[in-house]
Amino acid sequence: MVAIIKTGHSIHSIFNYNENKVKQGVAECIGEGNYPLDVDKMSDTMKLNRFLKQAALNDNVKRNSVHISLNFDPSENYSKDKLMSIANSYMRKIGFGEQPYLVYQHHDSGHPHIHITSIKVRADGSRIDMHNIGRNQSETARKEIEKSFGLVIAEGRKNDQNIELHPISKGKVRYGRIQSKKAISNVLSQVLSSYKFASLAELNAVLKQYNVLADRGNENSRIFKAKGLVYRILDENGKPIGVPIKASDFYYKPTLKFLEGKFKSNSTNQISDIRRVKNAIDMAFLRTKISLSELVKILEKEGINTVFRKNAEGLLYGITYVDHTTKCVFNGSTLGKQYSVKAIQERCASINPSEQKNPNLISTKLHKITFETLKAEIIAGLFGDDFRDNKYIGTDNIMGQLWDMLTQSEQTSAYLPYELRNKKKKRRGQSNNR
Repeated sequence: MVAIIKTGHSIHSIFNYNENKVKQGVAECIGEGNYPLDVDKMSDTMKLNRFLKQAALNDNVKRNSVHISLNFDPSENYSKDKLMSIANSYMRKIGFGEQPYLVYQHHDSGHPHIHITSIKVRADGSRIDMHNIGRNQSETARKEIEKSFGLVIAEGRKNDQNIELHPISKGKVRYGRIQSKKAISNVLSQVLSSYKFASLAELNAVLKQYNVLADRGNENSRIFKAKGLVYRILDENGKPIGVPIKASDFYYKPTLKFLEGKFKSNSTNQISDIRRVKNAIDMAFLRTKISLSELVKILEKEGINTVFRKNAEGLLYGITYVDHTTKCVFNGSTLGKQYSVKAIQERCASINPSEQKNPNLISTKLHKITFETLKAEIIAGLFGDDFRDNKYIGTDNIMGQLWDMLTQSEQTSAYLPYELRNKKKKRRGQSNNR
């Protein structure tokens, strides 16, 4: 179980948030604490007034509302009675056992969870101190409840649990098959927490693998000017379908402001992560001629999806690499000029008819285009950073010879290694001496 505690200035906002979920059919109020009647016998006004009247006993408490979510493992589908028992136990253990509170079960996310609304003002008008309540009382309560109710233990699962989204073929959102908001939420909850991206374009490169789009609208739209953001479902052709859902409608608020904070904090330019993608591309070009579609298939086998960006006329203007192994996303320009969409197109360019008549010329030209500035990078990827410095990669030393061996065309049957030729000569010399 994971507990999240938030406070606010407006009891109305927190109350209305949960009640609106009920009206939308994605939540239900399953119980109450310290109310004179059961929830099914009270109107919305009666529920809210209980909070307002007690909060009015102390006007000095500005952040007087409390919003708690208790989140469970996806395998934990408990009855309403058990959820209420967990909520009652939790509120008692954190010092809110005597406070009025309402419990809502939400169904709009990929995991079971409940929301609890309450206030910080006691019946005698005193204020409940919530300083470090999450680290102290809540953490203790969580551990005790997990043990007493037999819940899945949350501690340590973040590092041990490796939930993998399968790219392209599985996990896609298809409009009309499951509830749109819940489906988008499932994708966002894993992508936003697992992948490292530094722009909206890079984020969308991942989301589009699952038929989801984060959309700001065009530059003249109201949502763009207001720095808003909506999430859409895409059809099999990549076209938006259905009604867009505002980012602020999701509980964890994956708004543009939230994403911009992640753009700054994500360190996607780690050398090792970049090197893996670059090496995968370079190794693909170690073959003879490959087309753009063949390159995409080769990279897919390495767990790297290639996302192309096109303009209205259908012309390619950008390329993004999504590495599902390291969970990193890179624009081609971030990797270097050799990996931009223009360079990749040139490296995959069709060879003219005169060159097709000469296979050796084709091979030589392709290798020259591909490896002119990449020797150090590939050698380092194959044999370690000790060989990265260009001084080790000359034509008159061991690494230069090794490079020639790696990139040369197939050897003829008449080829005989230099060492064997020397031994043969030595035997002839010994025979003559005898």
